[in-house]
Amino acid sequence: MESLLPYFSAFIVGLLGGVHCIGMCGGIVSALTFGLPETSRGSVTAQLPFQLAYNLGRLISYVIAGAIMGGLGVLLAGMLPMQMAQQALLMLAGLFMILLGFYLAGWWMVLNRVERLGGVLWRRLEPMSRQLMPVRSPTRAFAIGMLWGWVPCGLVYTMLINAVSSGGALQGAGLMFAFALGTLPNLLAIGLLAGAAARLARSQTARRVAGITVMLFGIYTLWSAIRLG
Repeated sequence: MESLLPYFSAFIVGLLGGVHCIGMCGGIVSALTFGLPETSRGSVTAQLPFQLAYNLGRLISYVIAGAIMGGLGVLLAGMLPMQMAQQALLMLAGLFMILLGFYLAGWWMVLNRVERLGGVLWRRLEPMSRQLMPVRSPTRAFAIGMLWGWVPCGLVYTMLINAVSSGGALQGAGLMFAFALGTLPNLLAIGLLAGAAARLARSQTARRVAGITVMLFGIYTLWSAIRLG
């Protein structure tokens, strides 16, 4: 059961991170929806294949990034004694989870600096997304979703740091898959419940509950690292 805890935690972080996703990605989702064929915009049923394609592309990007970071973690672990490497990576993951909690709660936005670093990559990818607009087919929506997965986001980058400590490329991919599944309900709902979603994003209580819960996961991860010592 404990071996499944990182994946469960990643799913919950994705779910609770919805208050951030609404603010961070709400504009992207709205722009993508506006870019759909006119015949599809007014119907939930007609939009669904496009929305699913967007999010499938995003999910696959997260899984690829998780596999890369998980593999990188194995390489880093090979440079240190096994127990020391596990402890160091778990402590790094726990620290970033705590920072993410502060970030979600709106108390300390230090992860904005991480997002600015990711902006260097996004400046190279963003022109490609413009070339795919307007979205005329689910296939094109899928391609845009693949690019969307690399949008600078402190929430995603924190989970990628956790993927480094996951134990391998497969585990890193699984961690990011669980995280992506957690974000899915919120991002699918943005287009359908835009007003309610916006109110949730502005709710200080929702942000603080999400932030504190994620911080507790980070503290538990740090405790797990200390127990290895």
